[in-house]
Amino acid sequence: MGAEGLALANEERAAAGWAPVSADDRPARAADDYSDVMAAAGVMSHTGPDGSTTAEGVEAAGYPWSAPGGSTARGQAGAEAVMDARMNSPGHRANTLNRALEEIGIGVRTGDGGPWGTQGFGTGR
Repeated sequence: MGAEGLALANEERAAAGWAPVSADDRPARAADDYSDVMAAAGVMSHTGPDGSTTAEGVEAAGYPWSAPGGSTARGQAGAEAVMDARMNSPGHRANTLNRALEEIGIGVRTGDGGPWGTQGFGTGR
């Protein structure tokens, strides 16, 4: 879903007239970890059960961000369904189309009531 999610995010950005985002392993690691946390806790939230935030997870993965953003999803059948849901959510849409964000990492965990998906956006310093 990672490559397809990247392509779909960039299609939406292009339609809005914005530059594409590129994939980065550091926010991808943080997104994978957060998808695991959501699945283990059985909840979909932008704040982890321990109070952690997306930004803290991205920092812990060694990504020196200057503009973070994150989106979560649960239960959609594939990348297109996830993108449709995100583009119909004002906050997730704003993250996808935020012109300041340059990089993306996508994490997915299947099973355990999911799939669980997380996108971590950022702009490196």
